[in-house]
Amino acid sequence: MDYLPLPYERFKKEFPEIEKAYEKLANLCHATGPLDEKTRRLIKLAIAIGSGSQGAIKSHTRRAIAMGITTEEIQHVALLSLTTIGFPNMIAAFSYINEAFEEGPTKHFSGD
Repeated sequence: MDYLPLPYERFKKEFPEIEKAYEKLANLCHATGPLDEKTRRLIKLAIAIGSGSQGAIKSHTRRAIAMGITTEEIQHVALLSLTTIGFPNMIAAFSYINEAFEEGPTKHFSGD
């Protein structure tokens, strides 16, 4: 299932050159450094959880699922956030993650 949120699709259509530059920057950031793909994906999920962004949490969860990261590993990332962002925020993250589990994996642009 291919899925990109409607706001992102609109942005991509309205500003294609900026979207291409963003994708190129995201790919460069991922390629620069010693972390493997799985570690990078889990870190991106953790950053999304820390930011409290529902869209980002769901997006990075779907990307993690698509690359074979287990439910338990994804949930562990959310659980680790408890002592940093607090119980209500962690519960919200779990809610968004569960929604992404229900929606299933997705394919996104290769960057971020």
